[in-house]
Amino acid sequence: MSGICDGRVVIVTGAGRGIGREHALEFARQGASVVVNDLGAGRDGTGRSGGPALGVVEEIKAMGGRAVANSDDVADWDGAARLVKMAVSAFGRLDVLVNNAGFVRDRMLVSMTEQEWDDVIRVHLKGHFLPLRHAAAHWRERAKSGERVDARVINTSSGAGLLGSVGQGNYAAAKAGIAAFTVVAAAELGRYGVTANAIAPAARTRMTERVFAETMARPRDGFDAMDPANVAPLVAWLGSIESAHVTGRVFEVEGGVISLADGWRHGPRAERDSRWEAAEVGEAVAKLLADAPDPEPVYGA
Repeated sequence: MSGICDGRVVIVTGAGRGIGREHALEFARQGASVVVNDLGAGRDGTGRSGGPALGVVEEIKAMGGRAVANSDDVADWDGAARLVKMAVSAFGRLDVLVNNAGFVRDRMLVSMTEQEWDDVIRVHLKGHFLPLRHAAAHWRERAKSGERVDARVINTSSGAGLLGSVGQGNYAAAKAGIAAFTVVAAAELGRYGVTANAIAPAARTRMTERVFAETMARPRDGFDAMDPANVAPLVAWLGSIESAHVTGRVFEVEGGVISLADGWRHGPRAERDSRWEAAEVGEAVAKLLADAPDPEPVYGA
């Protein structure tokens, strides 16, 4: 197989099912060698099985591609280190890291437990940081040895992280953190030949099927807009050498639509040459709100 990722070595986390599986398959179709990482956990993050990752590896090999399976926990320091080392050991180096692994434990804020908060923050935020941390060390070492590095990081945020989502405070906070983490990674890693971007996908997966069951149920005009395979072409392109000029960006992708998300920016402001009096702040804020566009609505509000 050959394509826009010929010769690239790619890690995809959470690649045993859903969106991650489609990423892995598409990278293989485009000529990449793929490390298929998946803990094999249930929708709520419990349990463990090597079956999902191995199944995707067999699919890739049946297509004529190259792949190995990994079942390490990406939110564990040593597990993330082993994941990166596996790519280097199996294929000689690492070119692309796709951070995709995650799960949900949805609950309204007044009912959410500390464990539900911690578990979701851990797998999404820490599970993005640790593989990137070890991959970045690999790329920095190569760059400092004089090698020209042309590497990519693609992180997975969410519309919930960009706009908020009722009943998903833990997930929304983690995904918002990933968006901010991505722009920092882009700023810091560019010197080593690494770009970092994020996607906010909308597709039918185990995590979303309950939240969007009605809107995701039926294909329209023969095109299933909620098929997770729709997300993969953008990710494969972002992982290719063609995307070297794109970094620090967040893309929304759903069905046949790709859009560029525009995050927090400096907006209207009120300024004076002395400290504000508390009684005067209300009038200033009212003018700021009048001059600013209305915020996008929170999902589910």
